[in-house]
Amino acid sequence: MRILVVEDEMQLADALSEILRRNMYTVDTAYDGISGLDNALSGVYDCMILDIMMPGMNGIEVLRHLRREHINTPVLLLTAKSEIEDKINGLDCGADDYLTKPFVTGELLARVRALTRRKGEIVDENRLDYNGLELNKNTCSVMWKGNDVKLSLKEYQIMELLISNPHQILPKERIIEKIWGYESDVEYNNIEVYISFLRKKLSVISAPIQIKTARGIGYSLE
Repeated sequence: MRILVVEDEMQLADALSEILRRNMYTVDTAYDGISGLDNALSGVYDCMILDIMMPGMNGIEVLRHLRREHINTPVLLLTAKSEIEDKINGLDCGADDYLTKPFVTGELLARVRALTRRKGEIVDENRLDYNGLELNKNTCSVMWKGNDVKLSLKEYQIMELLISNPHQILPKERIIEKIWGYESDVEYNNIEVYISFLRKKLSVISAPIQIKTARGIGYSLE
C-alpha cells in the first residue's frame, strides 16, 4: 500500500517514512503543504499522514482542497496541538483520524492499518487472505496449505495489491503508480519480470491461484 507523508519537520518526516517502509508500505514524502497537495491530487495513495502546522499551506487547507476535489483518500492528521477545538476542526474538514505529537510508533501503525483496510478478507492485522492463499506482512511471505515462500519487497507489494483487488484487472499504469510512484520511469517489462517471479513462487507452493494477463491492459488474481 502507498502512503503519503506531508510533514515540514524533515527529520520527523524521514523517520516516519522509514518506520512505514520497514512495515512494508511504499512511502512518498513531501515537506510542505503545496507539494503535499500536488502529490495527493494524483489519487494514487491509500492513506495520507498530514501535519497541520506547515508554512505556505497548512494541513487543514490541504485537506479542504482535497475534499473539494473529491479525493477521498483516508487522512490521519498529525500535529503538536492537543486542544479539542483543533481536533474537531480537523475532523469536520474531512480528516478520518487524529494523532497528537509526540506519539507511540505502535499506535501510529495501528491507526494506519485501520485506515488502509481494503477488500481482501483480513485474517489479522498483518495478514491478507484470498481463498486460502495467505499473504503475511510479518514474514514477507505467501502461504498455501502450510507451504510458504519468501517474497521480495516489490513482489510482496504487487501481491498485496492483487489480493486487495480480487477478480479486478489492474492496469499496468496503476501498478506502477502504486508501487513505484506516478513520476517513476519504470517500464512495463519491470512489472512483467515481477509477475513472472510471483507465478513461479505460487507454483512452488502448489497454490491453485493464478495471476492472469489481460493482454495490453494488466493483471488480475483468479
